[in-house]
Amino acid sequence: MSEASTDTAFTPAEIESGRKLFAGDWQFVWAASSIETLPPAQGIEIAFAGRSNVGKSSLINALTGRKALARTSHTPGRTQELIFFSAGAGLTIVDMPGYGYASAAKTKVAAWTALIHAYLRGRANLARVYVLVDSRHGLKPADATVLDSLEQAAVSHEVVLTKADQTKPAELAAMLDAIRSALAKRPAAYPDVLMTSARTAEGIPELRAAIARLAAERT
Repeated sequence: MSEASTDTAFTPAEIESGRKLFAGDWQFVWAASSIETLPPAQGIEIAFAGRSNVGKSSLINALTGRKALARTSHTPGRTQELIFFSAGAGLTIVDMPGYGYASAAKTKVAAWTALIHAYLRGRANLARVYVLVDSRHGLKPADATVLDSLEQAAVSHEVVLTKADQTKPAELAAMLDAIRSALAKRPAAYPDVLMTSARTAEGIPELRAAIARLAAERT
């Protein structure tokens, strides 16, 4: 791990539980472009949100051990639907449309935003939303807007830093401190911050363990 550390410590048993949880055969199961086309709510859902090009698809691929499960693209805003993945263990991962891409058509952005907000407000089995933040850039206004929506919807959420391998340790530590300070002003936000790199797998076992811990609490 880098000199900058995450907030949560996990036992070897929790790390192993996380590994087992994500060792299954993860597959695409559903895509929803509107609230009316959402799949039936069952089991536990974990959603990943983040700005376009934050590394969301790469992180999902790293978590599941599948190189091409979630589509990665150099074109921001490619994911325009809620994409559902599952390995049949009672846990579903939801890849949410990227936000904050200014060049997308305003009507398209409005449609994505409406879908995201409707999903957050009405999904009873949504256990947590992980808001991904690029460690090189920190929280942006678009992130604050999504965090506001999560607070208003009373949805459990936690910040995950991505691309930690591309940030110097001292800068990463300062970024973690800044995000912790920002989250301290948001009572509904989970106070811990996780740090990851899809390229080096740094923090991936800890994120798996965090999800496994959450799943165990909800069952």
